[in-house]
Amino acid sequence: MKQVTATGQTVKEAVAQALAQLNTTKDLTEVSIIDEGKKGIFGIFGSRPAIVKVTVKKEDPIEEAKKFLYQVSEQMGASIEIEVKRDGKLVQLYLKGDKIALLIGKRGQTLNSLQYLTQLVINRHAEQYLTVILDAEDYRNRRNETLVHLAHRLAQKALKTGKDVSLEPMPSYERKVIHTALVDNKKIKTFSDGSEPHRYIVISPNKK
Repeated sequence: MKQVTATGQTVKEAVAQALAQLNTTKDLTEVSIIDEGKKGIFGIFGSRPAIVKVTVKKEDPIEEAKKFLYQVSEQMGASIEIEVKRDGKLVQLYLKGDKIALLIGKRGQTLNSLQYLTQLVINRHAEQYLTVILDAEDYRNRRNETLVHLAHRLAQKALKTGKDVSLEPMPSYERKVIHTALVDNKKIKTFSDGSEPHRYIVISPNKK
């Protein structure tokens, strides 16, 4: 919990200094007046500065994540509803709406970007690290089925040609789907190459 103690000629000035140090606004904080201060004679002799303690209110990380998603969807012209499921450190956010395709984007690229940003937002306010999965109209399951079929098809291609087959760059959880789909196929091996966010999977014939 962030808090600072600040001084000023008046309580108002002390609070302003504290808010500047915390880089926040008064509505997001709780103010405790330690000393109201004293002006003194002619504003100089016997004067005493005001002292305040300002504490940032604890914000619900999931509510902050939802607020972020509502703002983004509104700016994109796609009104949404959000269903939340939490299992320990895993937070799943399910989006529904008439124009949900705008939030999914081509091959889920927009959804993946939103998931990354939502993860940043939620962990800015969380006391422990949380993993975010963002889904829209069951896109993740449909995408996983597509990836599994793609994995098996390209594995056959690698075996037929005897050459490595490289897939397009994917986020880590999609690469994991490919690895898992082919883990029991002893005729090929899979590995990741490249650097984030352009890391991709290579399917290679096992020549042993």
